Amino acid sequence: MTTTIYPAASVHTFDPSRHTADAVAVRDGRFLAVGSVDDLLRIDGATLDGSLERFTLIPGFVEAHCHAMTGGMWLHTYCGYFDRQGPDGHVWSGCQSLDDVIERLHEADARMATSAAPDEPLLAWGLDPIYFRGERLVAKHLDLVSATRPILVMHASIHLATVNNALMEIEGITPDTDMEGVPKDGSGWPIGELQEPAAMSLAGTAFRKFWGRTKSDESLRNFGARARTTGTTTLTDLGNPDSASESEIDRFRAVVDTEDFPARLSVFHMPVPGTPEAIREAAAAVRASKELSSSKLRLGHVKLVMDGSIQGYTARLRWPGYLDRAGNSSGNSSGNGTSNGIWVVPPEQVTDILRPYHAAGLLIHVHCNGDEAVDVYLEAVESLLAETPRADHRHTVQHCQLTSPAQYRRIAALGMCANVFSNHTWYWGDQHASSTVGPDRAARMNSARTALDLGVPLSMHSDAPVTPLGGLHVAWSAVNRLTPSGIVLGPDERISVPEALHAVTMGAAHQLKMDDEVGSISPRKFADLAILEADPFAVDPMELRDVPVWGTMLGGRIFEAG
Repeated sequence: MTTTIYPAASVHTFDPSRHTADAVAVRDGRFLAVGSVDDLLRIDGATLDGSLERFTLIPGFVEAHCHAMTGGMWLHTYCGYFDRQGPDGHVWSGCQSLDDVIERLHEADARMATSAAPDEPLLAWGLDPIYFRGERLVAKHLDLVSATRPILVMHASIHLATVNNALMEIEGITPDTDMEGVPKDGSGWPIGELQEPAAMSLAGTAFRKFWGRTKSDESLRNFGARARTTGTTTLTDLGNPDSASESEIDRFRAVVDTEDFPARLSVFHMPVPGTPEAIREAAAAVRASKELSSSKLRLGHVKLVMDGSIQGYTARLRWPGYLDRAGNSSGNSSGNGTSNGIWVVPPEQVTDILRPYHAAGLLIHVHCNGDEAVDVYLEAVESLLAETPRADHRHTVQHCQLTSPAQYRRIAALGMCANVFSNHTWYWGDQHASSTVGPDRAARMNSARTALDLGVPLSMHSDAPVTPLGGLHVAWSAVNRLTPSGIVLGPDERISVPEALHAVTMGAAHQLKMDDEVGSISPRKFADLAILEADPFAVDPMELRDVPVWGTMLGGRIFEAG
């Protein structure tokens, strides 16, 4: 059997038995051993490969909350606030004003005029009105781009969309539309903003086409390309309502299970409300799909979405709720005039929805941006564990943005985990301090230090495409808690570089129940590496996100970032 020895400038294993080494030994796609070059060359049949000797090797990053649609978003027009690199390496400049957004959409419409039918919708993504002071982007602004072509612009959070009047006319969105998440102006006309899935689905053809494009082989390949450039070797598709269907599994297998796809992918099923019988049947199908997993494609976990987005004012918050834009408490009203968020799933149904999945022994993750949503999820888990006790279930609270110390203590006591959205401090920290929750609560958001101190198993995530995929930036955000304006938001919640890097490797692997296979450079685990051009433990913590990624190794195969 062939054993290949890879010397490196430094090796950080994240294995408590041996933290550092000079080289790794790989056999049959797995780590055989770590140690000095001389020791490893004593292995029978060992050969030396010096191609990685100038790099730092760490375990491949494990992203425990992202979405396969990340690659497909680039099939639409990007109009987010920050500069952003696409999977082909092209850097798209950010749209830092409403005028920039309108100009970007004008350019897209002009391209479509020569290549698409007049009724083909213009689809875009990345918008976040909270970055723009003053007027909020609504239908009348999109009408400046086109009064005839339907336009749908998905917000960065993926919890809201804005459409133009042409689309609303085609789809019958009128003053008679009576649905939560369809705000109206003073005269009763919909303003063009659609909040949360039920309301967004009213966009009809454009909404279906937006998501249809993300379910393509090209989308998945783009997803893998982005993983390779960020050192990520384990991805998630955290919330797929079709994950147990034969056609969806075949679609993933056709791309992910090929040799040239550079990452592993764990797909989580997204349950929906229904009759008790329908929910039991869905849980049985998800449980059966688990048996169809491979070494690269994992199936059979569950992710439920309970509430919305804090920056979109649709997450469910405890008292005092949101602040208005002047920073004054508005109790149960948000800064944009909506109620205190939107329940994506009615709270009284959560326990009933999750019961058959828990009873089937499945791993459950739940999206809880707001602390009121966390309360509901914890009540559900406590009830389910009383009915059906389970050891080492690892049910996880996703996002945990406003989770309190008391809630973290309860998470720990219930044997649960927390996956914190640390990137929020950089991307929306200033807005949270000034507009959504105020400086005190913003300083407590994404409280990784509190979670660790209270014994909660921790990981952190990008929620790509909401923020860009990449473990180094996620770790940097938790270590520094810096906002774009230069404020250190909540300095007492900062964690160390080792703690942050552990969270985006072993911590995330633990929450995916893959910690015996990935997350550290340990004998028998898959030979998955992030290959870095500098040592993240040696650079200034402020430079952590800037450490260049040369590429990855997956199962012993090297992928250059390119």
